[in-house]
Amino acid sequence: MSSISPVPEGGRVSLPDRARSPWWELGRRLLAALAILVGTVCLVWFDRYGYVDNNDPTGYVSLIDAIYYTTVTLSTTGYGDISPTSDFARLVNAFIITPARIAFLVLLIGTTLEVLATQGREMFRVARWRKTMANHVVVVGYGTKGRSAIETLVKNGQDRADVVVVESGNTGLEDANRDGFAVVRGDATRRDVLLQAGADRAGHIIVTTNRDDSNVMVTLTARQVNPDAWITVAAREQDNGPLMKQSGANSVITSSDAVGRLLGLSTLSPMLGSVMEDLLTYGDGLEVAERDLLVSEVGMQPQRLLDQVIAVIRDEKAYRYYDPVVSLLARGDRLIVVRPSKELPWAPRPGTHQELSADDLDD
Repeated sequence: MSSISPVPEGGRVSLPDRARSPWWELGRRLLAALAILVGTVCLVWFDRYGYVDNNDPTGYVSLIDAIYYTTVTLSTTGYGDISPTSDFARLVNAFIITPARIAFLVLLIGTTLEVLATQGREMFRVARWRKTMANHVVVVGYGTKGRSAIETLVKNGQDRADVVVVESGNTGLEDANRDGFAVVRGDATRRDVLLQAGADRAGHIIVTTNRDDSNVMVTLTARQVNPDAWITVAAREQDNGPLMKQSGANSVITSSDAVGRLLGLSTLSPMLGSVMEDLLTYGDGLEVAERDLLVSEVGMQPQRLLDQVIAVIRDEKAYRYYDPVVSLLARGDRLIVVRPSKELPWAPRPGTHQELSADDLDD
């Protein structure tokens, strides 16, 4: 959030709000209350001859009496054993000490109420979030890979409110919160941490820590917590992929091998490398997407569609477009296609215009 300061027509200056810790706010208020207390003591002490101590035969008001009078006055206790007698002292009490008393009470009571209200509001928000969160995405790790995965999800229509980040590092926590995501702090290899993130009700779990051994442990715990979630894991080394699959991962992406292949392709064929980079980069150019089969496409060959079909998903199994099993498309199929990231007059994007899908015929 930014605070906007009005400037003459033609531009605006946007300044970020300062984020202060609750301890800083509490300390600031305590210092303000202490300043009121000390200021009032000084005021009474300098005008001590305008006051009388009814418990002292001489009526003399000492420094200790001034401190005592100030504390009982600001706290509205008011025993009456020390009282102002001169007109000046009474005026000071009426127009200076009384407003100071109000400010003192507002600081103390206001701070207490704010702390209680903030804690209660936060507890209510968390409880409501836990109750409504289901079939969401849990992302373990908010480094480069985790951030890129979430960015791709959001750009493809995933609601930010349906993404939960599990992170143990302070930098990742701050970055995820600043980007508008719910964050659970802790070690994702622990069952209770994943349960706090609602992993038992999640539809997808993405594991992107920087260590393959940690990824294996997180995957094992996540699969134990949620036997039905689709778990995608990032592996640094290809040799660890089978172990992650055995641990319960549905999909393993080897980052080092993928980068190495892209580097090799770019060296052997710069144009092929640029096309592959285009496919992996969200935005302009080409994109790889999964979509429903449309009614008008039932019974057609995958090669005859407007989209460039590269695979057909049938009975929860992916077939290459040239596989004889999917030579003719049938209801229930889903397509993996290469298409323009943005629709162009000469490059339509079937399946993005509320067309009737083949599955809608069963409804």
